[in-house]
Amino acid sequence: MGMISPQEVIRRAGDDGVMPLVTLDEFFDGNEDEECIAPNQWGYGRPVLAVLFARLRAVEQRPDVAWVRVQLHPDTVDMGELAGEAVAVCTTAEEHVCAAWTEGFEASGVIPQLVDTYRDVPEVPPGATVWSVVWD
Repeated sequence: MGMISPQEVIRRAGDDGVMPLVTLDEFFDGNEDEECIAPNQWGYGRPVLAVLFARLRAVEQRPDVAWVRVQLHPDTVDMGELAGEAVAVCTTAEEHVCAAWTEGFEASGVIPQLVDTYRDVPEVPPGATVWSVVWD
């Protein structure tokens, strides 16, 4: 599929401007802009995009994970380029377990349910929680 274009994000956001959650492929595949996610941590410990993509793909493949998506920042519309706000992980794992999967990302933490203001949110299975990996 490959990286989603900012124009497609704008189309999917619709007239109300509600940002879509995008798949890992849509955000990372072909993306070479190292400052598109956690720009304040780029160069200060956050892994390169290829490593971040591979590690998130490994998380997505876990049996206790239903899905992983990138939460886009509204600046994607304003700047005309992809800007990631956070990464949503839908899992039955507890917070500390999910946080351990993201060690080395230089993230600020893992917090619950930050996807209610997004569209294209996949179903959350019974017993699962959506944890957002956030960077300040």
